[in-house]
Amino acid sequence: MGGIGSGDIDFFVRSTLVINAGLGLNRTPVLLNPPIDLAAVGQRYIHNPGAFDADGDSLAYRLIEPQRSQTPGQGVNITSYVQPNLVPPFGNIEGGSSPSTFTLDSITGDLVWDAPAKTGFYNVAFVVEEWRNGVLIGEIVRDMQIIVIDSPNDRPKLAAIPDLCVEAGTLVQQSITATDPNGDILTLTSNSGVYLPDLVPVQNAQFSVTNSNNPGQVTGVFRWQTGCDHIRLEPYDVLVKVEDGPAPTRPNPSLFRKLVDIRTFKIRVYGPKPQNLRAEPVADAADRAFRLTWSSYRCQVPGAQIAIYRKVGCSDFDAGACQPGLPLGLGYEEIARVGVGETFYLDSNAGQGLQPGVNYSYRIVTLFPRRGTTPNEPGRLNGGGSSLPSAEFCADLPQLAPLITNVTVDSTSQSKGVITVRWTRPAGALPGLVAQYRLLRATGLDGTDFTQVASINTTFQPNVADTLFVDRSLNTEQNAYRYKIDYYVTTNGTLGKLDESQPASSVRLAQVGGANNQVRLTWTANVPWKNTDRIHRVYREERGRPGVFNRIADVPVQDVQSFTFTDDGTDRYTADGTTSLTLSPDSTYCYKVETVGAYESARLQSLTLYNFSQILCASPSDTTRPCAPLLAIDTLDCSKLSPDAFCNPSTFTNNLSWTLSTSNPAICNPNVVAYRVYYARYTDENPAFLASVTAPVPPAMAYAHIGLNSFAGCYYVTAVNRFGVESAPSNTVCKDNCPQYALPNVFTPNKDGKNDSFTPLNCPEFLDKTEFTVFNRWGVKVFETIDLGINWDGRSSAGQDLPAGQYFYEAKVRFQSVQRDAEPLAFKGWVQLLR
Repeated sequence: MGGIGSGDIDFFVRSTLVINAGLGLNRTPVLLNPPIDLAAVGQRYIHNPGAFDADGDSLAYRLIEPQRSQTPGQGVNITSYVQPNLVPPFGNIEGGSSPSTFTLDSITGDLVWDAPAKTGFYNVAFVVEEWRNGVLIGEIVRDMQIIVIDSPNDRPKLAAIPDLCVEAGTLVQQSITATDPNGDILTLTSNSGVYLPDLVPVQNAQFSVTNSNNPGQVTGVFRWQTGCDHIRLEPYDVLVKVEDGPAPTRPNPSLFRKLVDIRTFKIRVYGPKPQNLRAEPVADAADRAFRLTWSSYRCQVPGAQIAIYRKVGCSDFDAGACQPGLPLGLGYEEIARVGVGETFYLDSNAGQGLQPGVNYSYRIVTLFPRRGTTPNEPGRLNGGGSSLPSAEFCADLPQLAPLITNVTVDSTSQSKGVITVRWTRPAGALPGLVAQYRLLRATGLDGTDFTQVASINTTFQPNVADTLFVDRSLNTEQNAYRYKIDYYVTTNGTLGKLDESQPASSVRLAQVGGANNQVRLTWTANVPWKNTDRIHRVYREERGRPGVFNRIADVPVQDVQSFTFTDDGTDRYTADGTTSLTLSPDSTYCYKVETVGAYESARLQSLTLYNFSQILCASPSDTTRPCAPLLAIDTLDCSKLSPDAFCNPSTFTNNLSWTLSTSNPAICNPNVVAYRVYYARYTDENPAFLASVTAPVPPAMAYAHIGLNSFAGCYYVTAVNRFGVESAPSNTVCKDNCPQYALPNVFTPNKDGKNDSFTPLNCPEFLDKTEFTVFNRWGVKVFETIDLGINWDGRSSAGQDLPAGQYFYEAKVRFQSVQRDAEPLAFKGWVQLLR
């Protein structure tokens, strides 16, 4: 049909509006261009509806088949309808041999028919969709008629117009040019919502035309002084149209039919960059916090917020034009939002305090609300979006507590080992201040069983050297040790704890195998400074000279995975002499490693930290990996648990047990001295080291993971021989929680102290997230909460007492699980509210 002869058909059009209070107020898009247009045979035709949405919602376009009216309020597709380009005779595109096309750009709304082949009346239809926050909130059907005529005229052409992206407050001036191949007089016009005073009351755009009487060419200037109220997420569309008229010299002007060309360009208006961000340490040293300040924001749009971002380490990112927000890859984390009128924020890391000696980078971004989401300003023009990010401010907290700089092993022994611990004086300590250091020690790289080993009194004096303590009588052969310092100061004659240092461990060296007369070493340390991006040093004891070590290699390390070295006997560091040799499987060789590191703080980066590991003696002949364990875990039978099974325990325990997979020395080494237990909270995590268990006589191989807040977790175990060679991991076992959840069907919120609140029954455990919604019997939502305990007191979300009666609820509950972001379970039911 293609629309020919369509003048006798009653066409059906519709508009759809989705009412959703959660999305705010909504205004239907306005179609600024008329739905009747002219086209010429053989020439490319373009039309744009000129849709403008005052709320800044996203618009999308799609073709549909025209409909005719069937009954009031209903329409049906017109039978035998075909697109205009498929009506015979079939034409070609303008100036080419390819078949004619008929398309609608889903983003710009440009309707292009390239090109008509036959005169007539053609009707087409398309839908303008309105989207907000990913939700379709409305549709408009545009039914239009294209009148195709024969014309000796050639259509005019507009030059390309670039899309623009500007900061609010920028004066936009864009020159636009059109030409006509026949030298006809041209009329240049522009259409957009930015010209309408009732839609954009702050400052309307203007469009002026010059040399309009110049045959064959016309120039226009689009001018718009943007402002804060123009900021929005979606760009503004500006449509430009050129129409030709017969030149005075054209023969047979009565046969002339006007033709047009249309172009649409977009203007995105983003918020200006916040200025003068600074971060200063707070006066109270115990808080370990920064006070952030910035200049009052230029665009005080109601409902806008300042988003505050922080990351560890500094960066050189500089946002260019039209790069609002912060790219995810920079590593910033949003830590807070404050109102747009605020100019400061105190960052204490949610009350946990920030680490001294660490560089923190801050940036702020202004976020703008969607139109109609601010109750007192429903007609604001703001349509979401954000500002450019502020310039970075990078700073570290002053050294208010001592910083440990060395935990170095001086002597390796099972009972007479020696470790030297060194720490800095707190920065800013006033001369004459009476203070006390209390040194605490725990066993293991991750040890937490700290006990005090020394108490050192001091009175601060200028230029006093850093403090050290030599810790003796240690088993440095089998253990690493971890230290921290509690810092006490005297105030009004009373000694009180002011702060504590970050813990730091000694360096632990281990053998992880070797082959073909080689020894493979690995080392690790749990320290607050950075040991990566440095060169570590490996030493080997000289043959025949006990206690004399020669430096044999410098190992560049980029990350903790590269804390390894394989010794094949070659001395790769010759500055102190060459001691290369051939490693014998019948001999033992002793090693130690010196790590090199530094704090990331700008104040301490010049302080290089050197720390020795214990001495490790290893043989190339004992490199067979130990046998891997077979692991089991105690399981929960949720079907046999009573409803109140988890009411009393405050913590939970997972019990592991294992055996060796084989004891055949031809396959693996059964000589095991310890087991290492690894744990991951979720199945998609790589298990991390949890504990070391000294190997007992089989079968009593077990470990109890205590103090858990839920059962959810996954484990594997490895075996370790006397040289620190670790087996392959055991099988991985996981344990999950039992999701127990029940809700009552009656409560009495009459404030008599009995059943006044609607809460879950039987003290449910392991809840991670709850979304609870209540509806009355007419399906109207009256209450909602995300409180894990629900605690509905019989009032609506607006705080009004609800009448007695039956209500329906939906609870979406996500339980703590080994699956990260597990799907929530849905519970639906009813409850009787009695008063």
